[in-house]
Amino acid sequence: MIKKLLISNFALIDHLEINFSGQLTIITGETGAGKSILLGGLGLIMGNRADGITFYNPVEKIVVEGSFDISNYDIKSFFDENELDYDAELVIRREITPAGKSRVFINDTPVTLKELQQLSGALIDLHLQFDTLDIHQISFQLRMIDALADNRTLLTEYQSEYSRYVHDKKKLSELIAQSASAEREMDFLSYQLEEFDKTGLVEGEQESLENELSKLSNAEAITQTAFTAFRQLYDDERSVSSQLDEVIKYSSAVKKFHVELASCVERLENLKFELNDIAKTFESIAEDTEYDGNRILEVQGRLDVIYKLQKKHHVSEVSALLEIEAGLRSKMEGFADLSDSIQTLEQEIANRETILHKIAAQLSERRKAVTAEFEGRVEGLLAQLAMEHAKIKVLVNPSVELKPTGMDEVEFLFAANLGSKFMPIKDSASGGELSRLTLIIKSLVASAIPLPTLIFDEIDSGVSGEIALKMGKILRNLSAKHQVVSITHSPQIAAQAKAHYFVYKKTLDNRTVTNVRLLNDSERVNAIATMLSTNPPTQSAIENARELLAGV
Repeated sequence: MIKKLLISNFALIDHLEINFSGQLTIITGETGAGKSILLGGLGLIMGNRADGITFYNPVEKIVVEGSFDISNYDIKSFFDENELDYDAELVIRREITPAGKSRVFINDTPVTLKELQQLSGALIDLHLQFDTLDIHQISFQLRMIDALADNRTLLTEYQSEYSRYVHDKKKLSELIAQSASAEREMDFLSYQLEEFDKTGLVEGEQESLENELSKLSNAEAITQTAFTAFRQLYDDERSVSSQLDEVIKYSSAVKKFHVELASCVERLENLKFELNDIAKTFESIAEDTEYDGNRILEVQGRLDVIYKLQKKHHVSEVSALLEIEAGLRSKMEGFADLSDSIQTLEQEIANRETILHKIAAQLSERRKAVTAEFEGRVEGLLAQLAMEHAKIKVLVNPSVELKPTGMDEVEFLFAANLGSKFMPIKDSASGGELSRLTLIIKSLVASAIPLPTLIFDEIDSGVSGEIALKMGKILRNLSAKHQVVSITHSPQIAAQAKAHYFVYKKTLDNRTVTNVRLLNDSERVNAIATMLSTNPPTQSAIENARELLAGV
């Protein structure tokens, strides 16, 4: 519920503060005193656009702040979804600069106007005379019938199944679309895989083939170089090996005379062994290397196939080609699985449709069961408010498809006068009739539906006397379980207040300022008496006012 409203620098308001009762708060005042300004300020923290607003001081910003107790509201999910700090004490602040820039804060965290509108809709239900009302809306009408039918648990079960049903239907559409495109793509994938299969790639073969081709292409130079090296190292008469033998021979003769000479001889002998081994390797290379033109063509052809495939797939290594091949095979296997997945999902959807139809039938039966009593109670209360010939009809018609709320289309039809044709509420009720109808319907469902703070602006329009008194009592009864704020010109309704605020104008520094004050008991008598007669009120009006207050 709303606990406090602060308005600064808005229209005729310099600074204003209202503390609301948890039950019925009544706001009265002289015509033109600024009651509508209060609603304008409240509208700003509900997310209304700030077009055409007036600044009390044109160089300062407008600030509107509302404090709410949301401990009994089931809206924590809103704060979680929007990453906002949740607290039972909620503060909404709206600031508008003279340049037209608007900022919104929820618990001191900046938010968007859309987020504010989403939240405020759950906090305040504002009834403005001649505005489009929520009872016009088919969705709200269905919500009211479901509340009266106590369908909350059943509806939650249905909507849980429906959510999965919609998700599965969407997934099925995606799979069917994938299957259609898969048929076209599989031909291309098959062609690509056939190319890989023909190539028969082996990890590491490119490097091996490139080395072999290099050896074959340079066979003559390799053979000549290897034989020359062999001869010079070992086979010639004056080979390095022969010269090394001579050095070892004459060094060995004197090695016993010097320790280091013995070491040198030993090292030379080791060197000769290594040298001879190198020479034998050169000989082996020369003997094993031969030019093979056919093999060159064979290797080159294999490499050309690999290079072509690499160029086609924009890679430079066989390992990368093998990864691409594996990906193509995986994709082909995935396409093969699509038909099975589609068949399985179609069966799941069919099973879920059966469940949904069963729950929808139960919802429909419960809705139809409460319509007659609801119609009778509405018509009975309308008769008390001087609309004894008014009739309401609740249509619960089956729909051809599953919907988020079942398979019903609920609509309220209204006939205001004897012999009138039943028509949708928005097409058949005048402003005054609509006010009374709205009050009655909301009062009937108030205990069954979590309505937010209810604010009525001149709901008494076009009524007076005994009818206004009965409307006031309906408001007071409604306020027993819901916070109600009503702006009124009716003394009968004003007398029902738990808290009575009076809006007035005063002159300050040669300009008109709107202000508001909470009336005490004696001030309430005077205010209601003035509404009954003149200002100042007559003695009989004062007595009448006291009688109205005493009857509460």
